[in-house]
Amino acid sequence: MFGFSDLVVNKRILNNRGDRQGGGHVPRGETPLAAGDGPLLRFAADLRRLRDEAGKPAYRILSTRAHYSIATLSGAAAGRRLPTLAVTLAYVRACGGDETRWARRWHDVAAELAAESAADEDEAAAAERAEAPYVGLAAFRPDDSKWFFGREALVGEVMTRLATQRFLAVFGASGSGKSSLLGAGLLARLRAGNDRCQVITLTPGPHPLEETAIQLGYPARSTAARLYTEFTADPGNLHRTVRQIALQRGDDGEVVLVVDQFEEVFTVCRGQEERSGFITALIAAARAPSSRCRVVIAVRTDFYPHCAEHAELAAALRDAQITVGPMSADELHRAIVRPAGQAGCRVEGPLLTALTAQAQGEVAVLPLLSHALLETWRRRRGNVLTLTGFQAAGGIEGSLAQTAEAFYAALDPGRQAVARHLFLRLTALGEGTEDTKRRITRGELDPDEDTAAVLDRAVAVRLITLDSGRLEVTHEALIRGWPRLRRWLTQDRERLRAHRQLTEAAGTWESLHRDPGALYRGTRLAMAGKLARDGDSGLTVRERAFLDASLAAEAAETTTALRRARRLRLLVTLLAVLLTLTTATSVYAVRANEEVTRQRNSAIAANAAEGATELLHGNPALAVQIALAAHRLAPTRHTRDSLVSTLMPSWVGHSGELVSLAIGPDGRFLATAGGDRTVRLWDIGDPRRPVQLATLGDGGTLVRSVAMRRDGKVLATAGDDRKVRLWDVSARRRPVPLATLDGHTGAVRSLAFSPDGRTLASSGGDRTVRLWDTGDPEHPTSRATLGGHLDTIRSVAFSPDGRTLATADDDETVQLWDTGGPGRPTPLSRWRAHRITALSVAFSPRGDVLATAGGGDSAVRLWDIADRGHPRELSALTGHSDVVGEVAFSPDGRALATGSDDRTLRLWDVTDPRRPAARATLTGYTTALGALRFDPYGRAVVSGAYDGVIRVLPVDFRPLLARACAAAHPTITRAVWDRYLPGVPYRPPCT
Repeated sequence: MFGFSDLVVNKRILNNRGDRQGGGHVPRGETPLAAGDGPLLRFAADLRRLRDEAGKPAYRILSTRAHYSIATLSGAAAGRRLPTLAVTLAYVRACGGDETRWARRWHDVAAELAAESAADEDEAAAAERAEAPYVGLAAFRPDDSKWFFGREALVGEVMTRLATQRFLAVFGASGSGKSSLLGAGLLARLRAGNDRCQVITLTPGPHPLEETAIQLGYPARSTAARLYTEFTADPGNLHRTVRQIALQRGDDGEVVLVVDQFEEVFTVCRGQEERSGFITALIAAARAPSSRCRVVIAVRTDFYPHCAEHAELAAALRDAQITVGPMSADELHRAIVRPAGQAGCRVEGPLLTALTAQAQGEVAVLPLLSHALLETWRRRRGNVLTLTGFQAAGGIEGSLAQTAEAFYAALDPGRQAVARHLFLRLTALGEGTEDTKRRITRGELDPDEDTAAVLDRAVAVRLITLDSGRLEVTHEALIRGWPRLRRWLTQDRERLRAHRQLTEAAGTWESLHRDPGALYRGTRLAMAGKLARDGDSGLTVRERAFLDASLAAEAAETTTALRRARRLRLLVTLLAVLLTLTTATSVYAVRANEEVTRQRNSAIAANAAEGATELLHGNPALAVQIALAAHRLAPTRHTRDSLVSTLMPSWVGHSGELVSLAIGPDGRFLATAGGDRTVRLWDIGDPRRPVQLATLGDGGTLVRSVAMRRDGKVLATAGDDRKVRLWDVSARRRPVPLATLDGHTGAVRSLAFSPDGRTLASSGGDRTVRLWDTGDPEHPTSRATLGGHLDTIRSVAFSPDGRTLATADDDETVQLWDTGGPGRPTPLSRWRAHRITALSVAFSPRGDVLATAGGGDSAVRLWDIADRGHPRELSALTGHSDVVGEVAFSPDGRALATGSDDRTLRLWDVTDPRRPAARATLTGYTTALGALRFDPYGRAVVSGAYDGVIRVLPVDFRPLLARACAAAHPTITRAVWDRYLPGVPYRPPCT
C-alpha cells in the first residue's frame, strides 16, 4: 500500500538523485473551471475528464507517476494557461491516455490561442514579456548590475578604500542597501576587470568557521572538513589558506573575502569560541605582514556596540568604516528612472515626484521602494509606470503588506497555520536589537505537501528566498512591514525563544547521530514538554522525535535509578551471607573483574576510535596511531572500521558531487564524472598521490554516467544533454573524441559496455534502453531500442557472458533482457524488486546472482537468476538507514560493496548469498555516496561522494598500515595518549 511515509521517502530520493520534483498544492476538491467556452477551458475540461476516466487518482499519485510537482499537474487542468507539451504528455501518461492523440490536440489548441493573441502583439505585449528591471525585496546580485543605479559614488569610494586598506567595514541600517552595494556594486566590478583577484563571498550563519571552510574548500583544493579542523585549531590558518589560494592567481594574486550580514555572528552564532575564532581569523587574514587577503564586512549599524566588545575588531574598525546613508534626491532619481529606461519603459512625472518625496531622507526605505516599483511595473500601462499603478499596489508603505496579506489570504486555514509557523521560524528574536531574519536549511522543515506548497507560493511571490537548499525571508523589511507578522512575534516571545532553543537542540542531536547525551533532561525537558502539549505548537517531526527520545531517556534513567536502589538494599541485606562465602566469592570476583576490565577497555577504545575519526582530516598521522591503539585494546568491528577509515587515501576530485566512476583494467586508470560538469581522468597507481591526467568537457552539460571498455581504451560519457559520447583514451593524457550518439529524448542516467566491448547500453529519463554497436567506435550504429519501461531507468548492467542485460527503474522494477542472439533483444523477466524505486543492479562474476539496490526499503537484495525467466529472492542485506544507490561485486564474487545516502560504505561477505554477513562499515564520509567500484584485482574499492571527494578503501589494509606507521611522525606523546586512552598503559602503536 502506498502511504504518506512512502511519499516522503520518494520525494527525498528523487531530490537527492537530481530529479525534477517539488512540492505543490494538494487540491481540497478541485476548483471549478471558470465560465466560458474557449479552447483553453475545453482543453482543461478534457484533461479533467481523462483523470476521471482513470479512476480520479489523487494528484499526489499522479505526481509520483509523472515526475512533476502536484502544483504543476493541477495547474495543467486549471484552465488558466496552456501547460507545456511536456507537462501535458506527463499528465496524460500518468492517467493512461493516448499520448499521440493528445500531442495533436495540444498543437491544435496552441495554434488557436496563437491566432487569438496575434492581434494583440504590440509594444505593450513585448514589454509584458520583458525582464523586470526592479528586484523587489531581494538584494541586488552581481548579475543584476545592469539595473543597479544611484550608488555609483559610494561604490567608487569602496573600491578606492579597498585599494589601500585590507580591512573594511560597511555599516548601514537594515534596508539601507548594504548587500546590494556589495553585490551589484563591488563584486560586479571586481569580477569584471581583475583576473588576478579571487572573490569569495559568505554569510556567517550559526557556524561561521564551518561556512568559511565550505566556501574556501574548492579554491583551496581541500575539503571543508579538513579546513574546518584547521581553522578551529588555529584561526591563523585562514591566513595561510587564503595566501595559498592567492598564489594560484600569480605572484601578485589577491583574495577578496566579502562577509555579508556580519551581524549573524552575534544573532545566530551561539558559540562564543567559534565567534571569537572567526573574528580573529578574519583580522589575521587581512593584517598579517604577508597578507594576500582583503576583507570586507557588511554590518547593521545597531550592531556596532557588539563589534566594539571584541578588542581586535574594535581596533580594526577605527579607520576602516564606510557608512551607507539615505540616498540623495539625485541618487533616488537615477535608482528609479534608469532601470526603467534600460527595460524600454519610462516613469510618469507625477509618480517620480511622489516616490522621491516619500523616500528622500529615509535610510531604511530602499527594499520597500524596490518592492513598490516592482509591483508598479507589473501594473504598468503599456511601457509607462504610472501613479495609478503605484497607488493600486499600495504605495511604498503598503505594497509589501498588501503582497504578504494577499499571499496569506489565498491559503486555506490549515495552510495559514503552516505559513505562520514558517515565518516565525525564519525570524531571529532580537536581544536589545531589532528582530532579524534567520536562515535555515530545507531539512529543518517537514517534507509534507502543505509545507512544500506554502513554501513554493512564498518563493513565487518573493517573500522567501530559496537558494541551494537554504531559505530566508527575502528582506528584514518584511519583519518590520507586515503587521500580521509583527503581531505573531509579539504574542508570546518567551515561547518562541524556547521553540528556537528546541530547534537548535534537535538539530545538534541529529548531527550527532542521535547521541543520547544530547537529549534534554530536567527543567529544560519540562519546559519543552509544554510546547508539545500545545495543539498548535508548530513542532516538526524531528523536534517531536527529539522530545519523545528525551522523555523516553528520562523515564529509562528513572527506572534504572530505582532498580539500582533496590539492588543496593538487597546487597546490604546479603552482606553477612557473602562474608561467609569468601573463598567462592574471590573466584567470582576475579571473573567479574576480568569482565569489568573488558567492558572498560571496549568503552575506552570506542571513544578513542571516534576521536581518531574526528582527527582524520586535521592530523591523519595521529589519527592512524590512535585508531590502531584502539583496535589493539579492543578488536571490535567498530574499532576496525575506524582504523580502516583512517587508512583510506582520499582527495577532492570535483567541486560538485561525484556521480559516476569507471576503472581501467590495470586498476590505475580512473575516470570520474562530477557536478562541476567535467569528466576527469586519473592515475591512482599510488592512491595517496593521485595524478590528474586530463579533463574532458567544457563544463557545458552535466555528465551523469561514465563507462570504460574492458581494454581501457574507449570511454563512454553521457548526461543531461541526451547525447552519448565515445572517447579514445588509449593515450591517457590526450583523450580524443571519437563519436557522438543521438537518440535519447531525456537525460541519460546509466551506461554499460558488454564484456567484449562490441555493445554499449545507455538508459535514462526517456524510459528506454538503447543498444549501440561499438565494434568500430569511430563509426558506432544503433542496434536496438528497448521499450516497455514505465519510468526513468536508473541503472543498466551486462552479465559476464554478455548475453543478459539487467535494468532498474523508478517504477520499482528490475528487468532482464536476452541480448545474446542475432535478432532483436527480448524480455526474459520483470519483477518488483524494491519499494518506491530501484536504483542499481550488478551481476555476480558467475552471472547466477543479481544484486539490486533501492530507495524506500533502504535494502540490498540478492536474487537467484540461474533461471532467467523466474528470478527468486535469496536474501536481503539490511543495515543502511537511508537510500542505497550503489552496489558492486568483487571480482571473485565473495564480497559485495554498497553505498548509501546514510554516508556509509558497507562491505558484505556474500560467499553464501543465502546467508550474507556484514564485514565492515566505513563511516568516514560527510555526504551521500554517488558511485563505487572494485578495482579489477579486488584489492580496493574506489568510491566517490556528493562532496566531490574520491576515496580508495583497501580490502586488505595491512600493507597500508605498515606504510602509514612508517610515515606517522611525530610519534604520539604520553599526554595525547592519556587524553584519548585514559588509564591505558602508554605503548605507542607504531614503534
